[in-house]
Amino acid sequence: MGKSKPIGIFDSGIGGTSIFKEIHQLLPFEKIIYLADSKHAPYGRKAPEEIVNLAIKNTELLLKMNCKLIVVACNTATTNAIQTLRTTYPVPFIGIEPAIKPAALASSKKKVGILATKGTLSSKLFAETSSKFAKDIQTIEVIGQGLVEAIESGKINHPSTFELLKDIMQPILEQDIDFLVLGCTHYPYLIPQLEKILPEHVQIIDSGKAVARQTKRILLSQNQLAESPQGNPVFYSNKDPEILKSFLNDKSFRVEFLEF
Repeated sequence: MGKSKPIGIFDSGIGGTSIFKEIHQLLPFEKIIYLADSKHAPYGRKAPEEIVNLAIKNTELLLKMNCKLIVVACNTATTNAIQTLRTTYPVPFIGIEPAIKPAALASSKKKVGILATKGTLSSKLFAETSSKFAKDIQTIEVIGQGLVEAIESGKINHPSTFELLKDIMQPILEQDIDFLVLGCTHYPYLIPQLEKILPEHVQIIDSGKAVARQTKRILLSQNQLAESPQGNPVFYSNKDPEILKSFLNDKSFRVEFLEF
């Protein structure tokens, strides 16, 4: 039965666990398999062809594990590879894009900050989304150089990460924005630090809840939604399972090393 098959999630490391948590909360019956491709993080500085190849590798591994739907829990992989994945494989794919549309619609100042990777900001899909939804607002885009590496190293609360974040955010702080869009699934883990840096009125938007809702919609439309508990989530990392485990805070989750 298709309903009992797992949902697959992959990311260039542990950042996509921010997406996993939203999906697991909304769909607690679903079995979830998560791939943390930390060995190849960050994707954001790689060439588009390499990003596509990594996305294909992760997808094929999840399909071997019998996944019924795959969430590309990485902005860079979504913006560079999801069209290829959708035309190549038969399962539904859900991607992650910076939430420009809700920020643009809600912004009264017509100024929105976007914190993302180079791979996302330079992609064709990001350019298309921006031109469609943000043509009437000013966007201040900054590359979060070094942030993924800091998070992957488990240094979220390290003073050096906070100083790096302050430096990166400077061009945005110089503008009177009212929304900050997080364009990388790693970045929600930096929200406590961002709230210390940003003015109080600035709202931070990420894509997690919207992705969870879309996952549920697609499973319902295909009659694939699990109707009873299918087992605990399983996480695979190809670099450091202990760091991945530290982001999950649930001992019932299985976290293992896997070479891929």
